[in-house]
Amino acid sequence: MATHEAPHIGRLIKEELKRQGRITTWLASQMNYSRQHMYYLLGHSFIYSDLLLRISEILGHDFFAYYSEYLANRKMS
Repeated sequence: MATHEAPHIGRLIKEELKRQGRITTWLASQMNYSRQHMYYLLGHSFIYSDLLLRISEILGHDFFAYYSEYLANRKMS
C-alpha cells in the first residue's frame, strides 16, 4: 500500500480473503449479508467502523492497523 494515500479497505479485505483461501460469498454468509451486498461493500474505499470491526473479528485480521499506519506515515511527512 502506498503510504501517501488512504487505504482502500475493500481491496485490502479482498486481498486478505484471498490470502486465507476464502471467497467473498463465504464472508457474506458469515455476516448474514447477500452476496450482492458484500460485493457492493467491498467495492468501496471505506467501510463503517462497526462493520470493519465485525469483518476483522471474522477474518482474525486487524484492518484498523492500515489506518494507524497511514496516519503515522502522514505525521512523518
